[in-house]
Formats: sequence, C-alpha cells, structure tokens
Amino acid sequence: MHCPPSNRAGISLKAQHFDDCLLAVQRGDGPGWIEVHPQNYFGSGENASRGAALDRIRHFGEHIPISFHSVGLSLGSPDGLNRADLDRLARLCALCPPAAVSDHLSFSGDAHNRLPDLLPIAYTAEMLDHFATQIDIVQDRLGRQLWIENPARYLGWHHSEMHEAEFLARLIQQTGCGLLLDINNIIVTIGNLGGTWGDWIDRIDPDWVAEVHLSGHATQYTSAGTFLIDDHASTVGASVWDGFARFLAQAGPKPTIIEWDNDVPEYAVLIAEAQKADRLLTLAAAPRHADS
Repeated sequence: MHCPPSNRAGISLKAQHFDDCLLAVQRGDGPGWIEVHPQNYFGSGENASRGAALDRIRHFGEHIPISFHSVGLSLGSPDGLNRADLDRLARLCALCPPAAVSDHLSFSGDAHNRLPDLLPIAYTAEMLDHFATQIDIVQDRLGRQLWIENPARYLGWHHSEMHEAEFLARLIQQTGCGLLLDINNIIVTIGNLGGTWGDWIDRIDPDWVAEVHLSGHATQYTSAGTFLIDDHASTVGASVWDGFARFLAQAGPKPTIIEWDNDVPEYAVLIAEAQKADRLLTLAAAPRHADS
C-alpha cells in the first residue's frame, strides 16, 4: 500500500492533465496527491487503452499518493451493494494499491436498474444498520478502511429520524469507516433544504475526517425556486472556501482534494485552486500564539 495522503491539497486527476501533472510532480511543484475514479480503469486487463492509462496512474504512484474515489458501489441500495463493482474494485486495488478508497452516503438504483446519480438515503435506524452492513462487506473484501462522503442533496426524506451528521457519527462508530467531508456538498444541501452550513460543520468531530473535498456548484433559477447544483464545473465558490476555513480552524489541516469533473479547465487553472487550498492548509498548521 502507498503512503496515506499528506495534509496537502491534491487534484482529481483527468486524462488530459496526465502529462502536465506528471512533469510538475517530477519538478517538485505538483499537487500533494491525486484522486481518480476507479471505475474508469475497470477491465484494464482486457482493454488496452485502459491498461495503458492504469500504467500511467501506477507511475504517478512512484512519486505521490493515489486515492480511489468510487462512484459505483451503491451502498444504500435496498438489495445491497453492487458486488460486481466491488470485485472489480478489489482487483484494481491489487493491481495498483491506492493510499485510500472512498465512496458515498447514497444509492444508485436497485437490483435491476442502475442510475448515473448519487441518490439520497433516509436517515433512519433501519437504514443505518443496512448501510453499516454494506460498509463491513466492503472493508472485509478490500482489507482496509473505507471513507464515506456526505452527499449533495436536492430533497430530504420525511421519515428521516436524525440529522445527517448524527447518522454519519453512528455509522463511523459502528463500522470504523472514515469520513470524506465534502464542504461543497454541505453548502449545496443547506442551500436546497434549509438550515445553516456553519451549524452543520460544527457538528463534525475532526477525528472522523480522513479527507476533505472542495469543488464548485451552479445556481439554477426555476419557477419552483432557486436550487444549487453540485456540478463540479467551476472554481471553488466563496461560501465553500469560507466553510473550509471554518472547518480548518477547528480541525487543523486535513488531506484535501479539488474536484473538477465537468467543463474541465487547463491544468494551470486546476492547480491554482489546489495551491489556494494549500495556503489555507499551511495557515491551519501554523502554531497559534496566545495574546499576551
């Protein structure tokens, strides 16, 4: 297994940035680490282009940590997780051992239909036990801790019994999983469902958090109201930076990733976002002096 990510900022690596990023890493001015979607590399043994791409990812691993951010296990599905995806993920971890593996507090379908989205679950005791069972299956299969990301939500379930942060706390206690804290997802959820994002962040025990995600979101105006969309298609918004700074003030620095999955910019734009995060992480690591 590669060394775990350091308390630096990294990027969600896209194929068009492979060359620029590797050159920067070799020069010593690249991101602290990289994150990739493992589903993009499934079947690398049978598909030549995916095999070549995986070889390049392994090459990055000689220089900096790599994390696998899964989008396909569907841990909240009522019929259980996607076992075929789990087997593929396990094989990929054996071929290219990552520094960390993560997935989402969500579901993506049932036993017969899979949807290309991360759909919200109800925060009930029954769902807690179900979700914990699925995490245990993954952690046993992979032989490692799984990090779970809080979702961006556009609706809530009326029969939820607890706050999302409480659900996560119980899940971590039951399974020993880690939390991938997505600040943008908190801002989007609060913007759509109501509440105060600062109160949400203040509910988080820093010891739960293994990683932080930062990204941009879009605002959509409709006749039904204003909605925030987690589109990962722009620079990190001001409210997300504010939320990140608030969390760092409580927790100190944590491994952080800049996500940018749509309308992907030039490498220089993406790395500038990571450098901005790195500056905040450095400030958070600085010793605090009491006033005399």
